[in-house]
Amino acid sequence: MKHIHCKVFGHDLKLSRNITFHVKEYACKNCKKQFTTDSNGNLTELTPKFKEINAVLENIHNKRLLKRQKVNPELLVFRH
Repeated sequence: MKHIHCKVFGHDLKLSRNITFHVKEYACKNCKKQFTTDSNGNLTELTPKFKEINAVLENIHNKRLLKRQKVNPELLVFRH
């Protein structure tokens, strides 16, 4: 019965994980189906290929954030 709600009204997505500032993973509250944003910003079903891509992107993103913080902590950094 959970899948009928999604077929009639659409998925009720909630944010499950932030990968980068623009790439995120979502999960449907009703049917537990997982989605992610692709390279064009569209929602697509989370496949093993996209899981691997997201893991690599998250690793690169976290390394860049750490590198940016280690430059000089006394400098003012403006972020949007």
